[in-house]
Amino acid sequence: MMRFTGGNAVLVLALALGLAAGPFQAWAQKPAAKEGVKQAMDDKVLQFTMKLNDGKEKPLADYKGKVLLIVNTASECGFTPQYKGLEELYNAYKGKGLVVLAFPANNFGAQEPGTDAQIKQFCTLKYKVTFPLFAKTSVKGPDINPLYKFLTTQAGFNGDITWNFNKFLVDKSGKVVARYDSSVEPTSETVVKEVEALLAQ
Repeated sequence: MMRFTGGNAVLVLALALGLAAGPFQAWAQKPAAKEGVKQAMDDKVLQFTMKLNDGKEKPLADYKGKVLLIVNTASECGFTPQYKGLEELYNAYKGKGLVVLAFPANNFGAQEPGTDAQIKQFCTLKYKVTFPLFAKTSVKGPDINPLYKFLTTQAGFNGDITWNFNKFLVDKSGKVVARYDSSVEPTSETVVKEVEALLAQ
């Protein structure tokens, strides 16, 4: 008959507890792994779901694998003709994976006073816009939407949106890689070269 001294008893008890805890420890580690995935997504544009112009919810994760140009727009701004350049850029590179995302906002000079329906009609008739148009939103101030709060405070190109038609360039994984001021034309050499480089990756 096997006898246990005090030291042996402690060893046996520890082994028993270890075997019993093994499956629990493996299960307990799974939430940590999931949290790691979540944290990896937390630095990406793709974590957000935004409302389209027609009111439907659009997960930006649907654009994974695409290069994105995110722009806050307005219908009565000196930069409004950039809609033409945005459409030209989109048409030139959409077949290779570029998507332009427009977010109309009334934050600057009240230059986007219309409803979503009016904005859609203006963009379609005036500039023949075919890229995704999102619902009218706020890109600055206390009512800033979550996407733009992220873009202006956590994406690596921090700072408030300065005016209509600021632009953010996003790579295929959802990471912001460049920011352009309103004065930078969508079809400028700077933007085109960086778009082409990202599409080639």
